Amino acid sequence: MYGFLIVLGLLLLVSVIWMVYRVQTLVSVMKGSEKKIASGSNKVNAAMFMVFLILSFILMAWYSVKEFDNYQLPIASEHGQITDNLFWITMAVTGFIFILTHILLFWFPYKYQYEENKRAAYYPDNNKLEIIWTLVPALVLTVLVISGWRAWKDITSPAPENAHVIELLGYQFAWDIRYAGQDNQLGRHDFRLTNATNSRGVDFTDENALDDFESNRVVIPKGEPVLFRIRARDVLHSVFAPHMRLKMDAVPGMPTRFWFTPTKTTAEMREETGNPEFEYEIACTEVCGSGHFSMRRVIEVVTPEEYQQWLAEQKPFIVQNPDLVANLPADKKKVAEIMIEENK
Repeated sequence: MYGFLIVLGLLLLVSVIWMVYRVQTLVSVMKGSEKKIASGSNKVNAAMFMVFLILSFILMAWYSVKEFDNYQLPIASEHGQITDNLFWITMAVTGFIFILTHILLFWFPYKYQYEENKRAAYYPDNNKLEIIWTLVPALVLTVLVISGWRAWKDITSPAPENAHVIELLGYQFAWDIRYAGQDNQLGRHDFRLTNATNSRGVDFTDENALDDFESNRVVIPKGEPVLFRIRARDVLHSVFAPHMRLKMDAVPGMPTRFWFTPTKTTAEMREETGNPEFEYEIACTEVCGSGHFSMRRVIEVVTPEEYQQWLAEQKPFIVQNPDLVANLPADKKKVAEIMIEENK
């Protein structure tokens, strides 16, 4: 309460000072001394421009150093270094232009402040200058765009043949995770097959789908390529794994993909960060409704040996719910029943 009263009192004091200043200005205008007032006011304003410029840059530098570790997260994938290099090159280019233009922006009001006898210079055009400030940004942007396109092309190109295939299905408000099973081939899906027992719309007439299984977390091996096949069931979502430098939209009706190779296990990252509770995560970075905040899944990176052991322990969908294949054609159903018996 006292804090509010103090702030209110300061605001009233500033208002009173401002009104006194305005009254004095009007009185000076009536006395014919407005040019003197304007000159003094411009000097104060010009000096304040420079003070604001210097203080802003000091604050920006201090905050950037202080919070560096909070926005420069450790890298945990092979392509992450490429992504970070592109980021810092872009920051260097745009940061240089930002600082230069803002120095000029605040220096000009100080340099060219009001003076009674000063007259503006007439500078009609300069074709050479026009060509320079058109070509230089165009060339710089071309290099940045091509570099970014090459990195994007690498991670969205067909994954290596030995990549572990995982499907991420986004919906309001969660992620469903489907693994390709021992054959490493995801079965087909069709939205028309979606129902209460088959929320992913998996087509179990495809034999590749018979060993597919679900998981409540993403488990992947260190040092081996992983392919995320991404889709959405309702609205636009986005897969984001910051330590992997992974971000890809999940678009209804338009499957996307992203492959990468993790380089640090969860245990190694816990040791590096000094945080025994550290977990990689997937989050949704596309505001998709009131429950958007809850769209989170844990990524657990393990050694290849631990991954193979975990993979062998998983049970296919059809073992957990045999009703999924109850209406299959006889030949397909026979294959499914054999697989159910083998995995019990």
